[in-house]
Amino acid sequence: YKGARIQVLDLPGIIEGAAEGKGRGRQVISTARTCNMILIVLDAGKPLTHKKIIEQELFSFGIRINQKPPNVKIVKKENGGIGYQENVLQTKGMTNEVARVILKEYKISCAEVILREDITVDQFIDVIEGNRAYIPVLYVFNKIDSLTIEELDILDQMPNYVPLSSQHGWNIEELMQEIWDRCNMLRIYTKPRGQIPDYEEPVILHSEKSPTIEEFCNRLHKSIMNEFSHAVVWGRSAKHQPQRCGKDHLLQDEDIVQICKKTGGK
Repeated sequence: YKGARIQVLDLPGIIEGAAEGKGRGRQVISTARTCNMILIVLDAGKPLTHKKIIEQELFSFGIRINQKPPNVKIVKKENGGIGYQENVLQTKGMTNEVARVILKEYKISCAEVILREDITVDQFIDVIEGNRAYIPVLYVFNKIDSLTIEELDILDQMPNYVPLSSQHGWNIEELMQEIWDRCNMLRIYTKPRGQIPDYEEPVILHSEKSPTIEEFCNRLHKSIMNEFSHAVVWGRSAKHQPQRCGKDHLLQDEDIVQICKKTGGK
């Protein structure tokens, strides 16, 4: 899709109790933790109880769907007790005393805690655990051809979903575009010196923010930066065409990049 090869892994269905190992659930969910995105495919004509079960099993296994890591900093120290700071008013249950009780449960007696956003107690525990996976999830409702317009209107109130019909091929393009957008994918084309850009095999980067030239080089090969001199960039990120750039230049989708090395260049 858009020059990118997107690998889709079809996992067995998750049943209730999967996080405890039922139906080989732990192996299935462990695989899901390594993905850039999870698609939960549901029958549009059946109750949404399956959706709740899957969400609960993913949560129990440490996967936080459609969330970002809490903006909380916990720095352990050798002595000095617990330091607690709130940069934002806490309205969801977090207090100095609650933080101290939780830290004590985890045998942390000396640490500096800084809360930079309004969080829940569960989110604070997630930060202490440090092993949570924050993965975007898209709910795919199949067989919409069997629903009435009124039923589709009800489904349309749900966030993070795409209705489709695999039998008739409806909305497949919208699904692919949603996957592209939520995985924050960018296409960067390489251009060897004296040759035309390679539009057939773009380098695909995943980044919520605009990636830098250095990230692009490391995506190609980590040794490139050892000999990096500068880059020549064409595209939306360039102020003029072309623009000579350093390693901190921010790239945009469909930019063309030529890497020049200290030893004479590419």
